[in-house]
Amino acid sequence: MKKVWAFDLGASSGRLMLASFDGQQIHTEEVHRFSNHPVFITNHYHWDLLNIFQEMKRGISKSVKMGHNDIESMAIDTWGVDFGLISSSGELLGNPYSYRDNQTFSGMEKVLKKVTKKEWFQRSGIEPAPINTICQLVAIQERQPHLLEHTETLLLTPNLVSYLFSGEKFNEYTISTTTSMYNIEQKNWDTELMNMLNIPSDMMAPVVKPGTIVGPTMSAINDELHIHPVKVIAGAGHDTACAFARIPANDQNAVFMSCGTWILLGIKVDKPVVTEEAFQSGFTNEGTMDGKYRLMKNSMGLWLIQRCKAVWDKEGTSISYEEENRLVNEAKPFQRFINPDDTQFLNPLSMTEQIAKFCRETGQSPPITKGDFLRCILESLALKYRWVIENLESMTDKSIQTIYMGGGGIQNQVLCQFIANATQRKVVAGPVEATSIGNAVGQFMALGEIKDYEQANEVINRSITTNVYEPNDQASWQDAYQQFVKRL
Repeated sequence: MKKVWAFDLGASSGRLMLASFDGQQIHTEEVHRFSNHPVFITNHYHWDLLNIFQEMKRGISKSVKMGHNDIESMAIDTWGVDFGLISSSGELLGNPYSYRDNQTFSGMEKVLKKVTKKEWFQRSGIEPAPINTICQLVAIQERQPHLLEHTETLLLTPNLVSYLFSGEKFNEYTISTTTSMYNIEQKNWDTELMNMLNIPSDMMAPVVKPGTIVGPTMSAINDELHIHPVKVIAGAGHDTACAFARIPANDQNAVFMSCGTWILLGIKVDKPVVTEEAFQSGFTNEGTMDGKYRLMKNSMGLWLIQRCKAVWDKEGTSISYEEENRLVNEAKPFQRFINPDDTQFLNPLSMTEQIAKFCRETGQSPPITKGDFLRCILESLALKYRWVIENLESMTDKSIQTIYMGGGGIQNQVLCQFIANATQRKVVAGPVEATSIGNAVGQFMALGEIKDYEQANEVINRSITTNVYEPNDQASWQDAYQQFVKRL
């Protein structure tokens, strides 16, 4: 059997999955998992890239000790928009900033002085937002111009890590489309826009197609980790693009949700949708593994619960996942709603205080118990996803019947059922490791083991198990939706 390493780096944890293909099914095994959170230092949020890379190497060493010395290739997928800066000597110019850093807001203000939101959207297909790569770059240019002066190459996060293993500099298509600097008409970097914003366009590494074999691991890496040269593949670098491979190619009336810290919900389209409706509703267009696009909405996911639980951890009143479900079921339904995508929830000092503040300001009673907070979040999330789906139907003239969910968030069974109830659509949840399977499929296609996307879809369906959630309690959720939309 062919074996590959699929590195899936998320905004809260990273892992190495060993994937093998026997010609019919892909088998995955988690080799190593580690925590990954932004580090707050000198009043800014940075990614601890040195620790990420060290943990990745630790995962490889574990794999070798398990007897896996016959690895064909490796590929890396990560969250979008963030990047590292490389000097002319090939060295990293500091730890990368996190998209949650507050400097991005000032960056967005400066971008909007040069280009309108609508033009920004039409050039890139990406919803104008502070987290976009372009905002971070403009902020850096304002605060630390010397950084860009000493930069020879900008590498997006998955390609930055690939560079550390291979020494090859490139930016892959799917991750490049998340930046707001990829021009959807020119199908390349938007040098005109970058020049308007005084961002050096020559530092952008060339864009390569998903599945490009860029080279072997460097000899220094091989010697350190006692491995044979392994092919480094520019797989679909954006984790959502990997997970999106889960959606059945022959189901034209389905959407896919990648569920985690963020929830990304979308449908495949042949070309970007940059209509007035898409712009006004805050939709975005990102690249798919097969070179097309998915029209989607970046929505808040389990981040809200993660940050509430962080508050309770500090207070010494932590709860387990089992307690979480019990508390939700004990709380009275449909008492209050929030707009989970409001920017005030992006990174507040206290998520619980921010939710209570939102409720007071919108004439609702604030949550009191942990169950109140959890139920408010989960109901609001599910109702927001109904709003997204209805907008997708309007923009694509499709009747969406099924929601395919993948990622760690599907382990929250209450959320899955709430989504089925709120949307009144069947939910097919699985697998948890959707991103890693998509990563592996991309590698096996690059290696010639899987011939095309149709076969890839057949392989995925044979390789996974799912849980199905049917909608119920239609009347109550319909009434709740009418109340919810007033908070948007």
